[in-house]
Amino acid sequence: MPRPAPYPVRLTDEIARQLRQLADHLAILPPQEATQVIARVLDPADGVLGGVTHLFSTSSRFAKDQAERGALPAEVWLALGRAANELDAIGGDLDEHRMTLQHVSDRPGTGPAKPPAPAPLVVRRRR
Repeated sequence: MPRPAPYPVRLTDEIARQLRQLADHLAILPPQEATQVIARVLDPADGVLGGVTHLFSTSSRFAKDQAERGALPAEVWLALGRAANELDAIGGDLDEHRMTLQHVSDRPGTGPAKPPAPAPLVVRRRR
């Protein structure tokens, strides 16, 4: 009979499942709710991105200890540390947009209105 997975492994699986579920919901939410969800995901203190960054930072410290003992290659520690640093930088870049998203999601729905003019997202060069 197989042993049940330890709690942290089950927790990891459940969090991954819930993240997939959140992404599925986000794809079909009305724009106001979707922007509210994205703003909360980006919250550096209590959001998903901040939590994942903290998880990678903690994983990097663990891997450093293990690398110093010879249990893990130093490359694992370096890769986890690099990932933590990159996630932190991404969080910093996105944080400036979090308030904009929150502001948009806080606006009350006023019914049909003139849609905003679309912004060009791609600039093409002529060859």
